[in-house]
Amino acid sequence: MSQQLHVHSEQRALRWALFGSIGFIALALAFALLTRSDAILFDGIYSLIAFCVALLTIKVARLAERPDDDHFHFGYTSMEPALNLFKALFILVACTWACVEAIKRLMLGGNPAEYGLATVYGAIATAGCLLVAFLMARAGRQTRSDLVAVESRTWLIDGLLSAAVFAGFLLAWWLEGSAWAHYAPVVDPLLLIGIVIFALPVPLVILRDSMREILWMAPPEPLVTEIEQQLLATLAEVACDRVEVRVTKRGRNTYLLVHVVVSEDFRLESVSELDAIRRRSDAVLRAWRPEIVMDMLFVRDASLAD
Repeated sequence: MSQQLHVHSEQRALRWALFGSIGFIALALAFALLTRSDAILFDGIYSLIAFCVALLTIKVARLAERPDDDHFHFGYTSMEPALNLFKALFILVACTWACVEAIKRLMLGGNPAEYGLATVYGAIATAGCLLVAFLMARAGRQTRSDLVAVESRTWLIDGLLSAAVFAGFLLAWWLEGSAWAHYAPVVDPLLLIGIVIFALPVPLVILRDSMREILWMAPPEPLVTEIEQQLLATLAEVACDRVEVRVTKRGRNTYLLVHVVVSEDFRLESVSELDAIRRRSDAVLRAWRPEIVMDMLFVRDASLAD
């Protein structure tokens, strides 16, 4: 995928996420007023968070495509993990607030709601959110964009939350017409608590991955090993004693700092030969993973590679 097409596809996916958020905010808040349901209100607040972050995401995605300048010598890609960290913290705060409010409501005897209308909302919201999550996930694979991938996970959480709301309100609707009608009011706060507990792992994973990138930690070991294998294959004809590879991931880019410790019998007629080695390795790696950015240094003293 060309760089221009990549940017266009990423921006288009993020705009769809933005429009989807607007629609679901209106849907959730309208049904929250009609049904008096805290669970639906939280779903609307979650969509509002997604909308606010989507605005920032589109801006950051544009910045990330800029070249380096006097202020950001390594480009703007470091803004991507920072945004994902902010997004994860925002979701965690919303989940904590919702759980506390649900516990308070439960202690007061529950929250009666219009369960018939709530089931209608649950069905519409579940289908819509899962559709957007699927489309965003596909766009994320095509563009290799962390921003789009995180958006798809955010929509997946929202779809699963809506599915839980739908199932819970079906149960409450049935309880209202049964001998256990007095249990129906506790369904809404219990449902909200369950939703929060179910949703928490995803922002925690996003938080962990974002912290790894912000702290310049290495990617997961299997990826580092695979990168090393691909790189060493491109250097098979170079007379060297050792190749030291350091890898870190910042947003959409994976950075490699490579030290090639050449052997005694390494012969060089011009610096252009080193350029050719690096270009060959860079071309092979970028054909495999286009997000790779590599610096390659040639040294004879092995201590300079440590």
